[in-house]
Amino acid sequence: RDCPQPMKEEHLLTSPLEYTNEPYAIAKIAGLKMCEAYNLRYGTDFIAVMPTNLYGPNDNFNLTGGHVMPSLMRRIHLGKLLENGDFAGIRADLHRRPVDGFDGHEDDVSILGLLEKQGIKSMKSEGLRVGESEGPGGVQVEVWGTGRPLREFMYSGDMADATVFIMEKISFRDLATAGATEVRNTHINIGTGEEITIRDLSLLVKETTGFSGELVFDHSKPDGTPRKFLDSSKLHGLGFKHATSLKEGAARMYRWYLDNL
Repeated sequence: RDCPQPMKEEHLLTSPLEYTNEPYAIAKIAGLKMCEAYNLRYGTDFIAVMPTNLYGPNDNFNLTGGHVMPSLMRRIHLGKLLENGDFAGIRADLHRRPVDGFDGHEDDVSILGLLEKQGIKSMKSEGLRVGESEGPGGVQVEVWGTGRPLREFMYSGDMADATVFIMEKISFRDLATAGATEVRNTHINIGTGEEITIRDLSLLVKETTGFSGELVFDHSKPDGTPRKFLDSSKLHGLGFKHATSLKEGAARMYRWYLDNL
């Protein structure tokens, strides 16, 4: 929970886990330790990797329980559709990925209520006709928190390349210190070595989608951990570097999303 930043592999299990992450953190750590134990006991060659936040095609775009990047992108995309008065597009989106039981068959007023509940709302008067274009800047989209926390993001294709690279380049024997009485934390961090604030990420997604409305940061909502940044120097020392910039990756994911409505 209070790990030094950036986080090195050897920092794992040196202090209490973040309480809200504890259940799945323990499950992941159990798998990592199982790999170490099998390697030490049976001579197998399992290698565990610890990725940073990932994003890309086939991601989880759920508005209430999805990953940071795709959920933000979908919310802003819906804001753009509302801005353009494109209820057919909104319905297609909800039909493909229902939200709270709404699947696009609801009437316009109900859909507007759903969007507002999700922090996507018109900034115009109540006299605006349902389905009418809001015009540039006529919609605001809420983003949880202050926007100040820092996060690291990696395109999923780069993560896949990194795992293949690791399998081809090294084995468990390279990670376990010769002659050590205890072997711990032999996993490898996979990250970009770059981080961005949630505010700047939101602005990048806004640019990517073409949304011209307003982003409003809701300070009443939690920020989460101020910073989560992996030390990927071990991976970079092996010669691997990610190929996809955050701007390019966001554009790829958005194109995929539009092609899969």
